[in-house]
Amino acid sequence: MTKAEIVGWSHSVFGKSDCPDTEALMASVVGPALAHAGIGAADVDGLFVGVMNAGFSSQGFEAALVGMVDPALAHVPAVRTENACSTGSAALYCAMDFIEAGRGRIALVVGAEKMTAVPTATVGDILLNASYRREEGDVEGGFAGVFGRIAQNYFQRYGDRSAELAMIAAKNHANGAVNPFAHMRRDVGFDFCNTVSDKNPIVAGPLRRTDCSMVSDGAAALVLADAETAATLERAIAFRARAQANDVLALSRRDPLAFDGPRRAWARALDQAGLTLDDLSFVETHDCFTIAELIEYEAMGLAEPGQGHRVVRDGLTTKGGRLPVNPSGGLKAKGHPVGATGVSMHVLAAMQLMGEAGDMQIPDARLAGVFNMGGAAVSNYVSILERTR
Repeated sequence: MTKAEIVGWSHSVFGKSDCPDTEALMASVVGPALAHAGIGAADVDGLFVGVMNAGFSSQGFEAALVGMVDPALAHVPAVRTENACSTGSAALYCAMDFIEAGRGRIALVVGAEKMTAVPTATVGDILLNASYRREEGDVEGGFAGVFGRIAQNYFQRYGDRSAELAMIAAKNHANGAVNPFAHMRRDVGFDFCNTVSDKNPIVAGPLRRTDCSMVSDGAAALVLADAETAATLERAIAFRARAQANDVLALSRRDPLAFDGPRRAWARALDQAGLTLDDLSFVETHDCFTIAELIEYEAMGLAEPGQGHRVVRDGLTTKGGRLPVNPSGGLKAKGHPVGATGVSMHVLAAMQLMGEAGDMQIPDARLAGVFNMGGAAVSNYVSILERTR
């Protein structure tokens, strides 16, 4: 069976965009991604679009918007995926399935979200669509409230880890300061992140503003090709492994601190790749909230449950540590335009493996881990990437 490989990409700046809508955000990345891959629109066999929407825009049918961006793509078969915050990875994996099933040789994946056009309170309510509305739809603080409860439960079970969460935030802001695509490119330091203030208030539970990813607009695109086609192009990033694992939507029906879905996804991907975490050069992980990154350390196997703080204190995941995590600044500093996030994470990982990450570059990066999740560890994707060309 032929394998799909990444052969080109493009990434917008995340933040409050001048682009008026999702269509304009897509337009900013489609042409550059095709040019980066060295192919034309006529070469594309399938379009895969990731947009959560769920109320961010009255314009649905986002798969067809790519054909409005470039008329040469208007007749290419196109579908849109939605899988909460893992929407972008869902689109990517669908594109890979398309190629690996032999239905086409080249696919274009576009992830986008315009979030800042609606009021902040509305954003919080929209994001609650990524929870089980019947039981969690009235959580105070929106989706931050969901993770605020998770953080509160974690502290009750394992002790107050507010300082370690601040260390994660400070790490990611320092990394994001050198990411030209990041929503926030400023190193704010540990003391600021660890202190409740007018500029860093409590948002939900024990979570401060610096513990929460930002409301952002943005888009990212990937071009995929089968291995034979990829061998003729300038660059190629292969998937050493990829895995998806789901868990129960309702937090009341599982242990919300176990992150069992991420744990299973990581175990499957590493087993499929024949690797351990020690083999990876770096990881891009889904830090929608700092408590998520802390628990993800445990889920991926860096620490036992309740011991993620040791990873932070030992500096293991800093840029100079044994396993750098989120050298891009992660969702925390880069931003989290929901539909774009999974695509963005794979773009940033591919840049590292090609040695094209600029000031973000991890020296001699050879193997990358990417973890993207939808909801509170409900839909979980792990990719392990390596350069083949």
